[in-house]
Amino acid sequence: MRSLQILVVDDDDADALMIEEALDAAGRNTTVARVADGREALDYLHREGPYVDALRPDLILLDLNMPRMDGRETLAAIKSDEELKAIPVVILTTSGAAPDIVSSYQHRANAYVTKPFGLDDFEATVRQIDRFYREVAVLPHKD
Repeated sequence: MRSLQILVVDDDDADALMIEEALDAAGRNTTVARVADGREALDYLHREGPYVDALRPDLILLDLNMPRMDGRETLAAIKSDEELKAIPVVILTTSGAAPDIVSSYQHRANAYVTKPFGLDDFEATVRQIDRFYREVAVLPHKD
């Protein structure tokens, strides 16, 4: 079973912690890095500032509603960047609004998942995303 490097881009500390705990509970070889907004995500992905030693993620879990640079802007920046656009991006957000869903797919999100409200459902959803990208999907090779 391959290991995964996942970048969580979410300003909500509780949600980020639940994601990390769900991945840890799955008992798989997953490394999770977390940033709190899109500006930090781009710095991480470009290995700038405090992220010069950052590992290139295999998968990005991206929230939409964040300060400074939201998930919509971040997704557009990632998918328009030749060096980054092959990294799968899963929108993981509380918004179930049709315009957000359509816009995310128009900006080439690989999947759109609404965050369930219950802890058990939330953790199960994160584990399903992890399992899909670890066991089913074929990911691009890292540079």
